[in-house]
Amino acid sequence: MRLAAKGMPHMSNASRTVKAAPSARPGLGDAVPWVALSTLMIGVFMAILDSFIVVVAGPAIQTDLKATASSLEWVLAGYQLSYAVFMITGGRLADLYGRKRVFIIGTAVFTLSSIACAMADDPSVLIGARIVQGLGAALMVPQVFAVITLTVSAQHRHRVFGVFGVVIGMASVSGQLVGGLLIGANLFGSGWRSVFWVNIPIGIVTILLALKYVPESRAEQTRKLDVPGVLVLSAALMLLTYPLIQGRDAGWPWWTWACFVGSAAAFALFVALERAVDRRGGEPLINLSLFAQRSFSLGIVLVLVVYALLYSYYLSLSVSMQDGLGMSALGSGLVYTPAAVTFFVCGLIAGRIVPKYGRRVLEVGAVVLAVGYLTTAVVLLSGPRLTPLLIIPTLMLQSVGGGLLITPLLHTVLARIDPQSAGMASGSLSTAQQVGAALGVAVVGAVFFHSFQTGAVSGDKVHAAGHAFALTSLTTFAIAALAALLVFLLPKAPSPKA
Repeated sequence: MRLAAKGMPHMSNASRTVKAAPSARPGLGDAVPWVALSTLMIGVFMAILDSFIVVVAGPAIQTDLKATASSLEWVLAGYQLSYAVFMITGGRLADLYGRKRVFIIGTAVFTLSSIACAMADDPSVLIGARIVQGLGAALMVPQVFAVITLTVSAQHRHRVFGVFGVVIGMASVSGQLVGGLLIGANLFGSGWRSVFWVNIPIGIVTILLALKYVPESRAEQTRKLDVPGVLVLSAALMLLTYPLIQGRDAGWPWWTWACFVGSAAAFALFVALERAVDRRGGEPLINLSLFAQRSFSLGIVLVLVVYALLYSYYLSLSVSMQDGLGMSALGSGLVYTPAAVTFFVCGLIAGRIVPKYGRRVLEVGAVVLAVGYLTTAVVLLSGPRLTPLLIIPTLMLQSVGGGLLITPLLHTVLARIDPQSAGMASGSLSTAQQVGAALGVAVVGAVFFHSFQTGAVSGDKVHAAGHAFALTSLTTFAIAALAALLVFLLPKAPSPKA
């Protein structure tokens, strides 16, 4: 998605200018339209929360629907995959047909598919509904970046993105608690299905608020959707993710490796297609010239890496608490409550100090996050059996680092992007978030489930869960160390032009 300011040329094609329709474009004033932005952020919060709230419901879903571990991973990763694949497409459709309209349609799709999820009586039905739900999220989320760009002046944008970062972070870390509370309440005997039913009233209210308060805007010049780009990118991501999720259960047969080779070829074809579209003066799905900026190319990898460890770690924690220790979904959620509060506080602090200290805040956060994962692994491997009280302090340490790193991450990576490319860049980063989450479930989930299932054969599930969670913590420590390295490679401060 590209959000072009009036009179500003495309980065790689200066002869063409895409403008917002003058009759539909809101003005950039000193006042921040908090009601409109809050409405959009409700949609984003709901979409991201649904990525994590299902984690705590995973064991209950697996038991009730008699799903395999692979099916459970697809319930989680299928949402992430469709969310990721169609994120940039959602932005493109909004440029053509109106951002408010597409946001409302996306919210409606998300809400209706939530009903299908809640009524599913078979794993395959639930997986299909989750894929459609991810499509709805992909239509919702990119619009918040566009509206921020169009309605918030540059001097206030840092503050708005800071609030948005807290919203994203809290949606990520509060899923354990919210899911546990809903399942524990067992409203109307709905059990795990309540994590989907709760979306219905929220979705309806969000649509009503959007109809009244969110301004409409679209690109003035009609453009074609890069359909070949959408198809090839979708194929590339599917060929990469499917064998990662299914390969472990299948014993890594020849077709898994053939898929990996096919994925690499599809990504290469996608790059060639996008370059050809750009040379013809068309609208590529992703403007590859963005990756010439070191801060953005590193930022894409950094976001992918950070979200690969987050989602998969929460899944491992939930299964360890429920299947390993025999805790309820509510009890499992309460284990993470101190860490969620810590994340919220540190996220607010990060938003206030980043303007002064810049990249140093992210550096400290990345190091503390890695140390938190390592500390968890060392504690569990040193002999004690897994208990909630044993890991709550280390989870809080992780949240100190996560709050300082994740909250300001998006704005820091986007700081050097020209305003007319902010939408496309934001959509690309959002795609990286979801792809990272899906790949994290596949890779880190493979480490956890293999260790836990192997150890549980002996009958001592507590010991098996503790050992598996320790190995997961070591794996995520390695990923977090890579994230820390990438943070230290980011430029120290945005350019004066930005």
